[in-house]
Amino acid sequence: MLTIKDLAAVPLFAPLGKRHLADLLRVAADIRVGAGEDVINEGDEAALFLVLEGRLDIVKLIDGTERKIGERKVGQLHGEVTLAYGSPFQAGGRAAVPSRILKVSARQYHIIADEVPDLANAVNDLARERLGGLKGIASAPHPAQVTIVGHRWDTTCVALRRFLSSNQIVFDSLTLETPEFAAHWHGPPPADSDLPLLRLVDGTVLARPNHRELAERLHLETTPHHAEYDTVIVGGGPAGLAAAVYGASEGLRTIVIEREAPGGQAGTSSRIENYLGFPSGISGDELAGRALRQARRLGAEILVTRSIRRIDPETRTISLDGGDILHARTVILATGVSWRRLSIAGFDELIGKGIYYGASRSEADVTQGLDIHLIGAGNSAGQAAMFFANHARTVSLVVRGDALEKSMSQYLVDQIRGKSNIRVLLRSEITAVHGNDHLTAVDIVDRAGGETRREESGGVFIFIGADAETGWLPDDIARDRRGFVLTGEDVVRVGRWPEDRAPYLLETSVPGFFACGDVRFSPVKRVAAAVGEGSMAIAFVHQYLQRRPEGTLGAGSPHH
Repeated sequence: MLTIKDLAAVPLFAPLGKRHLADLLRVAADIRVGAGEDVINEGDEAALFLVLEGRLDIVKLIDGTERKIGERKVGQLHGEVTLAYGSPFQAGGRAAVPSRILKVSARQYHIIADEVPDLANAVNDLARERLGGLKGIASAPHPAQVTIVGHRWDTTCVALRRFLSSNQIVFDSLTLETPEFAAHWHGPPPADSDLPLLRLVDGTVLARPNHRELAERLHLETTPHHAEYDTVIVGGGPAGLAAAVYGASEGLRTIVIEREAPGGQAGTSSRIENYLGFPSGISGDELAGRALRQARRLGAEILVTRSIRRIDPETRTISLDGGDILHARTVILATGVSWRRLSIAGFDELIGKGIYYGASRSEADVTQGLDIHLIGAGNSAGQAAMFFANHARTVSLVVRGDALEKSMSQYLVDQIRGKSNIRVLLRSEITAVHGNDHLTAVDIVDRAGGETRREESGGVFIFIGADAETGWLPDDIARDRRGFVLTGEDVVRVGRWPEDRAPYLLETSVPGFFACGDVRFSPVKRVAAAVGEGSMAIAFVHQYLQRRPEGTLGAGSPHH
């Protein structure tokens, strides 16, 4: 237990009298943590931390990679910059070894510092010194982890950019057609047969790698650590990542199987402005990236580039491509949905060459200074229109209906109306696309007047709803005619529930199998709803497992 004598021995607190030391002792938190535990997270509100025992590593996410940028030993502070400048923490703190940390809130610090100017001066001097170090780190060059080399309209390059972006891998992209290529590429131009070519930060060069090979080279998880799990989550969108966070944090041995990269359809949302807790909005890939880091930190395994070949509901075995077989005590289906395809002549030939389903921030570069078209009238289309308006010369929102308000949130409708370079084409459809190796123009029909006109276009982005792709699931799991998974009362209603007890709200027609997010049959399709259902699914998993005698495998298990 800390005493006034212990605090008085700390040089920083030497100017404090017994009264202030007693006040400090009364309000300070005495935190004990094990090695690897986070004490401070980047973005936390201001506070003062003092290392009493052990060591604190200062870590910061830079260009998608966590880096150690400093450390605090016994008797050293962290948080002086936040207190001096009234800002949140720009870096986190993690115990390098078992440690003991004293924490003083910003409010209590300022009460004492107002009465003891020497304390405030010492903290401010230290803050100026540390701020200089942070500026040096921020201004230092940070090479991209991957450089993609290829032709501008190569669809494989488009897929690689999306894959890297979704996995939080910082990359550069060089196209052979640009005059800057020679200045950035040292050596003879690569042969077309090798393209796309990827150069890793360690100098390794990969010719035409598939996503699995690239993931392994970048040390992403592609192989499960165990053969048996408390819960296997299929899909790494918001619902799946939420389930992973809550499952791992509550002691369940948890794994996520994702066939591409985390984020799901939400990762293509350029800006989500009505998500609780983010008053300035957040992009879909940023939200997914934060959830991914959180799930991994809490101990969930996130496998990427892996697909499920077969699920046996009776034995609860899951067969992955590549031959791995997992046993699941419970399964959470969070596979989300896929964008509905348009059947317009020429569309398929130009996908990735100016035509895209959905959009992510990695597509911003291809729209710079161009006239582009978006098809759709939902929130995803509206968010993309607002995002691309900051890059494209003009954005045309092509809408079949007669009003945006019928399908788009009012805040987005108002923002779109306030953007001078966004135009809304109501009662309109794109009926044809033109271009050889890439998109150059579109034909738009005005249904009100029957007139068709041709417009130049540097890109078409489609947001016209989505369908569930669940044909790979066993027939034991009941679905509606469009493939959405039935749960709870809907399973009972169609006569597919096999047990005497009532199914849990998110439980499918197979006991112990749950569904959450957009893949579940439900009228609500929102990111917030998917996150809520992912966390709820874990609550039902716990209830289900409590009814079974074998318990859980969790982090405390000798098998873990």
